[in-house]
Amino acid sequence: MKNKTFYLNPSMKSHVNEYINNDGSHYSDLISYSIRVASYNHKTNEMSVYNCQSATTIRHINEFLEFYGFEKCTKKQLIKCYNL
Repeated sequence: MKNKTFYLNPSMKSHVNEYINNDGSHYSDLISYSIRVASYNHKTNEMSVYNCQSATTIRHINEFLEFYGFEKCTKKQLIKCYNL
């Protein structure tokens, strides 16, 4: 499995772990305060969001969404769109 870590914004307390599984699946996970809060599947262009409890986490998620070509969302939109 290949793996790399990078920061969308070095001043934020979040980072992205990008990896390719043994089966060839290519993902990027957003880690906010050591918790996986979102994941992007490069093959299917699908975004998953798992947690949007705090305003800071929502800022991190929005940076992640924009980085991968998705539109920013409000907390209400995240909850509705990702069934949180």
